[in-house]
Amino acid sequence: MTRSRNFAPIWQGGELGKRLLLALIAVAMLAGAVTWLAGRPDLSAASWAAGAAVILASLLTEIAISLGRKEFGLDLIAALAMAGALILGEYLTGTIVALMYTGGEALEDFAQRRARRELTALLNRVPRTAVRYADGQLQEVSIEELNPGDRILIRRGEVVPVDGSLMDGIAVLDESALTGEAMPIRRRSGEPVTSGTTNAGDAFEMVASSAASDSTYAAIVRLVEAAKAAKAPIVRLADRYALGFLAVTLLLAGGAWAISGEPVRALAVLVIATPCPLILAVPVAIIAGVSRCAGKGVLVKGGGALEMLARIKTVILDKTGTITDGRAHLIELKSRTDLDPMEVLRLAASLDQGSHHVIARALVAAARERGLQLVAPSGTRESAGSGVSGNIDGHEIAVGGWDFISERIDETAFSRDIRTWIRRDGVVSVLAAMDGVLAGAFLLADEVRPEAGSVLRQLREAGVERIVLATGDRTELAESLQSFLRLDNVAAELKPEDKTRIVEAERAAGPVMMVGDGVNDAPALAAADVGVAMGARGAAASSEAADVVILVDRLDRLVSAIRIAHRSRGIALQSVYMGMALSAAGMIAAAFGYLTPVQGALLQEAIDIVAILNALRALGGPMRGWGKTTRLEHAELLKLEAEHRALMDVVDEIRHTSARIQDLPEDEFRNQIAELDALLRHRLLPHEQQDDEEVYPRLRRQAGAPDALAGMSRTHMEIQRQVQSLTLLRQAFGEHGSSPAHRYEIQRLLHGLEAITRLHFAQELEIYRSLEHE
Repeated sequence: MTRSRNFAPIWQGGELGKRLLLALIAVAMLAGAVTWLAGRPDLSAASWAAGAAVILASLLTEIAISLGRKEFGLDLIAALAMAGALILGEYLTGTIVALMYTGGEALEDFAQRRARRELTALLNRVPRTAVRYADGQLQEVSIEELNPGDRILIRRGEVVPVDGSLMDGIAVLDESALTGEAMPIRRRSGEPVTSGTTNAGDAFEMVASSAASDSTYAAIVRLVEAAKAAKAPIVRLADRYALGFLAVTLLLAGGAWAISGEPVRALAVLVIATPCPLILAVPVAIIAGVSRCAGKGVLVKGGGALEMLARIKTVILDKTGTITDGRAHLIELKSRTDLDPMEVLRLAASLDQGSHHVIARALVAAARERGLQLVAPSGTRESAGSGVSGNIDGHEIAVGGWDFISERIDETAFSRDIRTWIRRDGVVSVLAAMDGVLAGAFLLADEVRPEAGSVLRQLREAGVERIVLATGDRTELAESLQSFLRLDNVAAELKPEDKTRIVEAERAAGPVMMVGDGVNDAPALAAADVGVAMGARGAAASSEAADVVILVDRLDRLVSAIRIAHRSRGIALQSVYMGMALSAAGMIAAAFGYLTPVQGALLQEAIDIVAILNALRALGGPMRGWGKTTRLEHAELLKLEAEHRALMDVVDEIRHTSARIQDLPEDEFRNQIAELDALLRHRLLPHEQQDDEEVYPRLRRQAGAPDALAGMSRTHMEIQRQVQSLTLLRQAFGEHGSSPAHRYEIQRLLHGLEAITRLHFAQELEIYRSLEHE
């Protein structure tokens, strides 16, 4: 049905007018009932007739406006039913139809407001003013007056008005309105602060990096406004079916009248056909799905995009920032044998604190993840894009690329080894020198997201038939991903227009989704049937061009959105088919005289309510059945992931010890192995034991499966066995020291222990994320 919401009669006053009309017809119905009970049927008939006439006049005005816009809908059936009731003197029936019509619109408006809660919450939280430092004083100014570089005070409970970076200390931010993440996030000095987040801790100061109109939150608000204005193609199913349904209704009503000679039967048929659940259930279910996506940190620009999500057959993925994390991570560290690798990292990260280079920030992040205490450098000198030098704890430190460092060090056997070691594809190397001698080197890379493999498997389970990687990176790097992600095709070294051509070519097999995060992805996102932008750290251009924006930095939310789309569309169609089937049955019964117009009106009201309530199920998640399910709350997932991050220095120490083992003097070798043995027993094994005795049993109980995670428990046993083997090898040292064969055996053991521990952590992370409660 086409309802002219934007062109409602001026005197009707939009939503307020609808509420007034509903109140008017309710009063007319009540007044008629009271006067009828008082023995004045003439007054009751007048009251019911007047109420129905007012609603009919409003409805005829809407229909005229719709026809002027060349729109045709099922409102005509409601008008015919009310007009017929008034002509035949069935005033109570006319009033019930009028009440049903106005009540249905009010119920739909309520359902849409309920479904839009998460979306409108974003708009309602837009900050209007901000506190800015000016001439040493605080001034409250409009956010439109903020400029990049302004120093801003964010008080407790305030919404961050613009993007920027934290000046000093720690900020505790609530990002739930943007990302759906329930737990507050801590930001440290120099780290980015996103507009639209709420200060959940003490007041802090930040430096604006953009104007309010260019901020992340302003862009999201614009996307929300576009989402609210959009109309889903599936909603227009009502328009396409309107003419056919009206023809069937009129044919059945006319036939009943012609055969029986009773016009009241025709009226009963019209009443039951008004106002078909087709016009109520579809928009409610679709908007509910959009709302659920917003609650998970996925902004869908309207029902059309949501409906298309359920029909996707091909997914094209960008590499950087989509399949991969999009940021550099420390993957390997090598230092001189006389230096502690963690000390080399601490010195390099301390010096890099003053640099804004992306690789410098990655080193600082790696040091903080490992709990290293960084100190403030002095005498810092930075060569843009090359490196930085300065003084740390009385040592002259230099950090940068090979060309920058090689000019500041003497050549040694270690430096020659490092020069060969850093020559690898797909990594960035950073070297650190101390007092004119090379101290160590770091390898950084953009790693594949931990959930990537699981996401691709779930996409196929959701009906996706082809998954294609389209990237501007080198061919060999792209093909390396295909080897273990089981992609259907890989296209590399692409320009923006090349990605667009791939989208057009893949469309022959069905609707295409493009997922990306950069400016170069924007044309392909716009060309695809559904463009999905990784908007947590992606470019504004990609978010503006996309139909769907993932606001949280998690690729698995894409699967959640597709599942919601499937469920919402299924519920919408289910409500339509169920409602129309019940209406058709009622119309046939009315045609044969088994239902009076009043009974038919009451029956149709019940059918409409059932259809809308069924459509509202799209606001919630699917029922899991009677069996037990295994789910992790988000807070618990964060805790488990934090425990893994806290143990990465232990895993790093296994690697560093195995790398240095052949070159250490005997006493230092014994001490190093003893310290590593103690570290493994005091930190790694207790963690694995806690998982096996507390986490795994609870997950097994929730799943009702005693053998769940049995393979992971077996890995715990293997890790414990290898640590025990290290202890036995250490205790077997002879009086004359360790032999080369003895050292080789320990080195081989450590290589295996590191590999199995890293793999185990990665497997646990994927399992935990797959169990996260939606």
